[in-house]
Amino acid sequence: MIKSCVTIALVPQIKTGPWIFWEDLEAGMEKASKLGFDAIELFTASADAIENPKLQELLKKHNLELAAVGTGAGKVIHGLTLTDPNSEIREKAVSFISDMIDFGAAFGAPAIIGSMQGNILPGNDREETMSWLAEGLNQLGKHAESRGVTLIYEPLNRYETNLLNTIEAGSKFLDSLETKSVKLLADLFHMNIEEGNLEESILNWGKYIGHVHFADSNRRPMGFGHTSMKEIAEALQTVKYSGYASAEAFPYPNPDAAAEQTIEEFSKWFG
Repeated sequence: MIKSCVTIALVPQIKTGPWIFWEDLEAGMEKASKLGFDAIELFTASADAIENPKLQELLKKHNLELAAVGTGAGKVIHGLTLTDPNSEIREKAVSFISDMIDFGAAFGAPAIIGSMQGNILPGNDREETMSWLAEGLNQLGKHAESRGVTLIYEPLNRYETNLLNTIEAGSKFLDSLETKSVKLLADLFHMNIEEGNLEESILNWGKYIGHVHFADSNRRPMGFGHTSMKEIAEALQTVKYSGYASAEAFPYPNPDAAAEQTIEEFSKWFG
């Protein structure tokens, strides 16, 4: 069964990003719970930004699960990526993500690698850069496996990375890794830009998908753009996807309305 999830960001530096609730963790969790969400996806500045007992208490209080933790602060705050030409920066990126894996694993939640994957920088060799990405993912995937969770890698659109932009490209890259503990994030916003046919990509490569970002073509909450969800929902059900559909979307027209719109759309397609 596909479960509902809403994003909460606690990192001031990314406040213009596509997250529904901001700043106040407990207020966001209270609203999510009242609307009937199953879980939250959490973006923090570091792995120790929230004490585990406190988060455990809040999750229990509001009858929510932790679906995933984002690692984007590593790039936004510290400038760390897995494909930086500087090996020391790559090592720091691995360390930052490893800590986030540990943080999420305490709640059975995977860490997501999005912006921290980086880019092939001007003058750099693609093959060498992809080898750095593989090295990082192999190390991190093995660490995630040791902690009893998977690691989630997100193919981003061409305006955000020049590494891997489609579910097919991501799936084939995962096949080349030593670790089998890395799954893909199917972000419907990015897929609307890069995929020729969203449902066909899901049907063809669904076994690699470990998380879904539930946002419309314009990155507003689902239902505010032109994404055709009927076929996508059917495809996810056909491949027996049983993870979260998480609203990584702009808080349009405001956080409360965005959350309400999301849960209504979720109930329409997966309820």
